[in-house]
Amino acid sequence: MSVGKTQAYISKWRFERKKTTGGESAMASPFPGMDPYLEEEKRWPTFQPLLVHALYQMLLPGLMDRYRARVGERIYTSEEALFTSIRRDEHKEAFIEVRQRADGRLITLLEVISPGNKITGDGRRVYLERREEVRRMNANVVEVDLVLQGQSLIECAKDSAPTWDYAVVVTRWTHPDRYEVYSATLPKRLPRFRVPLASDDRDTVLDLQAAVARAYDQADFFKLIDYTADPATRLSDENRRWLDERLKDEKLRK
Repeated sequence: MSVGKTQAYISKWRFERKKTTGGESAMASPFPGMDPYLEEEKRWPTFQPLLVHALYQMLLPGLMDRYRARVGERIYTSEEALFTSIRRDEHKEAFIEVRQRADGRLITLLEVISPGNKITGDGRRVYLERREEVRRMNANVVEVDLVLQGQSLIECAKDSAPTWDYAVVVTRWTHPDRYEVYSATLPKRLPRFRVPLASDDRDTVLDLQAAVARAYDQADFFKLIDYTADPATRLSDENRRWLDERLKDEKLRK
């Protein structure tokens, strides 16, 4: 049985814009939207908290004095049975909470779904338990899903919405059976999306593409990724063809 815990860690992720040794800005991603190479096991643990912190920095200016926001961290261990042993992996996942300053009541939870939530039983259980707990608290839930692999955690039916690869799903506590879906396909820019606050306040709007670009830049992922190889994540035939042509256009493949 895995054990999960949650803690605050705002100060840990105060990164400055990364510079190359020549003093120039880090290279941007070759993709107009999400970079599927970031899903890889050795990239995601760096990317996910950077993305959450970028969203946190964007969120703060839109919050009134009645709210306070924090970045938290969920830690759990997943277990996988191998032929002669059990593999145990520790997972760390950042999230954002918006609380009412006066009484500390949770108003909105913003999650960035990780591969571990979609491909491991322990990760899925921990994620779903937290989501259900927050809904019982009559709080809003914002779920950012930039992970192609694994079983979907999003409850709304894809059949009733346009085809997407990536999505942000907003569930307001006042209408728990309704879902606001902001979606994109691999070739497209990631969307802006609304973050609900208390029912008597206006939503604030965050730009997911800008946040992804900031996280990519801060870690200088361009230097770390081999774009001549295929991403570890399995792509549809259509997306694989598009990715190949895009990287050729960017002179990253022959």
